[in-house]
Amino acid sequence: MNPAAESSKKPILIAFLLAILVGGIGGGATEIGPWYYSLVKPAWQPPDWAFGPIWTLIYITTGIAGVRAWRLGDEQQRRYFLGALLINCVLNLLWSLLFFKIQRPDIALIEVVVLWLSILPLILLPLRYSPRSSLLMLPYLAWVSVAAYLNLTIVRLNPVL
Repeated sequence: MNPAAESSKKPILIAFLLAILVGGIGGGATEIGPWYYSLVKPAWQPPDWAFGPIWTLIYITTGIAGVRAWRLGDEQQRRYFLGALLINCVLNLLWSLLFFKIQRPDIALIEVVVLWLSILPLILLPLRYSPRSSLLMLPYLAWVSVAAYLNLTIVRLNPVL
């Protein structure tokens, strides 16, 4: 294989591995057991089975956005986008750990605001050189908005946590 073809596949491989890593760790941290089932949750909460497919779609669109931003950006733009993406991945995992593993929805509520804010650079950074990348990040922002409101509602419905 020629070097140009290999280098064009590198961002795809990195995006795929990052999605598998974050999705796997986040999924592993998401323990739906007695504690979770004991929480009072709003009637409008999506069914538990919907979260996996939704997150899978978000990881796919985020990966496509990342590959496009990488291919269309210059070296500095790539570094900024990748840095913002890595920070976002850490925050994404941290929320799952806080909410499910440590069982602290109150602290997770504070963290989800930071997570939501960390998505904004992923939308704004590639806006000039890859507007489609920015658009592909909007479902992620929308879903984290829903998750943040769900987190807030759970904290309000379970004041003794």
